[in-house]
Amino acid sequence: MLIFSQNLANYGLPIPENAIFRVNLAWVNSLKELEVILGKHRSHQIFLDLPASRTKPPNNKYDVDDLIPIIKSNPNIKYFAVSNINTADDLKLYSNIIPKRVIIVPKIESVNGIMNIKEITNELEAENKTIMLDHDDLFSSIIKSKKPVSIFTNYISKLVVFCKKNKITLLRTVGVVFSDNEFRITQYIR
Repeated sequence: MLIFSQNLANYGLPIPENAIFRVNLAWVNSLKELEVILGKHRSHQIFLDLPASRTKPPNNKYDVDDLIPIIKSNPNIKYFAVSNINTADDLKLYSNIIPKRVIIVPKIESVNGIMNIKEITNELEAENKTIMLDHDDLFSSIIKSKKPVSIFTNYISKLVVFCKKNKITLLRTVGVVFSDNEFRITQYIR
């Protein structure tokens, strides 16, 4: 599974036909802007990423109820990721309202998320279960909890082993795009 961020489209980079197009709602300033982005990428499967409980910028926030009509009217939205999933209870709201054709992808960003990964993945209804790991936020959560940073790789290993053993797809960041042509400021603060 290859997933490309919407930020690549800002630079005219072609998105391969078989790639999944990720729309991180933290970087989308309005629902109208979201609909424009989705309209431009109707030929791709869409990975919609909701920044739930996000505190770092950019920090655009959307009510999931406002997203439901958009999800329903865009059948190419195949995945719905939710940030900061620490327990199975964090997923229940989404499991109850996201259309069943959409695969819910919990984003694991903390030690608690990794410690509760079995209950979190048990809550997932998709045949092909998928989770996403945010390495940076995991590292930050370890620092905030005043645990030694040396345990960072142990937690990642624990998650990797769990996912392999249980045939769960684990999405991880591979590379980032940097540019000296980025002049937008409004993307960081709503």
